[in-house]
Amino acid sequence: MDHLFNSSFFQSYLGKLKSPCTLDTSLTGQNSNSSNESSVSNCTTPAFDDFLDFDFPERFNYEKPTVYTIGLNLFSYLTPFILIIGLVGNGLSAAVFSTKNMRKMSASSYLAALSAADICTLIFYVFIEWLRRGLIHINPDAQIILRVLNRNGPCQILLFFSYLSRVMSTWIIVIFTIERFTGVCYPLKSFKGKSRKILIGMLVVGGILVSYKPILSSENIQKGQVTCTSNSLYSFESFVLDSIFALLITLVPFIIITILNLLIMRTLYLRNHRHSDLFAETTKIRLEFTLILLAISFFFIAFNLPYSAVWFRHFLSSRFLHSDASDFNHGDIDYWNGVLNVTRTVFYLNYCVNFFLYSITGAYFRNELAFMLRFRKRKRRMYKSHIRCSRFGSSNHSGTVATYVA
Repeated sequence: MDHLFNSSFFQSYLGKLKSPCTLDTSLTGQNSNSSNESSVSNCTTPAFDDFLDFDFPERFNYEKPTVYTIGLNLFSYLTPFILIIGLVGNGLSAAVFSTKNMRKMSASSYLAALSAADICTLIFYVFIEWLRRGLIHINPDAQIILRVLNRNGPCQILLFFSYLSRVMSTWIIVIFTIERFTGVCYPLKSFKGKSRKILIGMLVVGGILVSYKPILSSENIQKGQVTCTSNSLYSFESFVLDSIFALLITLVPFIIITILNLLIMRTLYLRNHRHSDLFAETTKIRLEFTLILLAISFFFIAFNLPYSAVWFRHFLSSRFLHSDASDFNHGDIDYWNGVLNVTRTVFYLNYCVNFFLYSITGAYFRNELAFMLRFRKRKRRMYKSHIRCSRFGSSNHSGTVATYVA
C-alpha cells in the first residue's frame, strides 16, 4: 500500500508540494507532480507508503521527532535479523513439510508452499525495502545499488515478484484456513488431494492479477536520481489498482480468516462435549494442523493489523487537508512516519515467525524436524568415516563402514 500516497490522484488531497516521497512506495509508487516538474516517488515495493521526504519550504525545517528517529533506526537495524531468521526458519519448515512422512497430507502441501512464498517475500520485498530505506540510512554511499535496481528491467521484475509473493503468502493462509474449515466442519466435503492443483491455480491467477504493476511502472528521473515508479500517464489507473490490491491482501483475508476460525473453534468446542474420543490417536494429527492454523492466523492478523491501521489512518485523514502546502504539519507527518516504520518492522515479523509456531504447536513437526536433523548428521558422520577410512586402504575401509552401520 505504500505506493498509494505517491499517486498524482492522491496528491490532490495533499496540495501543491514541490516533490513527493523519494524513499518509498510499496503499493503504488506513483508520480505526484506534473510532467514538467518530473517529480516522482522513489518507492517501488508494495505495502503502505509514508511521507518521508516532502520538499517543504524552508520555514518547515526543524528537528525531527524522536519517534521518527526510533522508527527508522528500528527498521534499519532489526530488519537484517528478521531476514536471516526468516530465511533459515522457512527453509527448515519447507524441508520438514516436504519429507516423505509429511507430504502425504494436503495440509503439509499448503504449509510447504507458505514457507516458499515467505522466502520469496523476504527476498523480493523485505530485502529490497531494506536496501531502499535501511541500508541508505546506515550507509548513504550505497545509493549506487538503487541506481541498478531502479533501472528498466530490474525495476519491473522486482515489482512483479514482490507483489506476487505477497499475494501468495497471504492467500495460501486463506486457502489453508478454508481447507481446515472443510476438514473440521464438513469432513465429507473436504477437497483432499487437490492441494497441488489449487496452488498452481493460485500462482497462475496471482501472476495475472499483479501483472498490471510492472506494465504500468517504469524508470524515472527525480532530482538527478533514478527511480522506479508508476508511469505518470497511468497514475490514476495504478492508484485504483493498487487500492484494490491493498484490500485483497489485508481487509478481505482478515474477514475470511476471522470468520472461518471462529466457526472452527465453535465446532471443536461442541465436538469436545459430544464425543470423548476427540483426542484419540486417529484425530491428533488433524487437530494439530488445526492448532497450527489458529496460531498462524492469529499472528498473521496481529502483525498485519497495526501496519494496516496506520496506513488507513493516513488514507482517510489526508483527504481533509487543505490545498495549500503551508497547512501541513510537518511534525505530525514525521511522527506518523516513525510510527509507520515501527509497525512496518512488526509486519515483517509475519514472514519469520511461522517456524517457531510450528515448533511450539506441532509435535509431529518437532519429531520430523529432529529426525531430519539426526539423519543428516548421521549421513555426515558416515561420509567423514568413509573419507577417513579410504586413506588406509579398501580393506580397512570396508571393515570400518560395516562396523559403523552395524
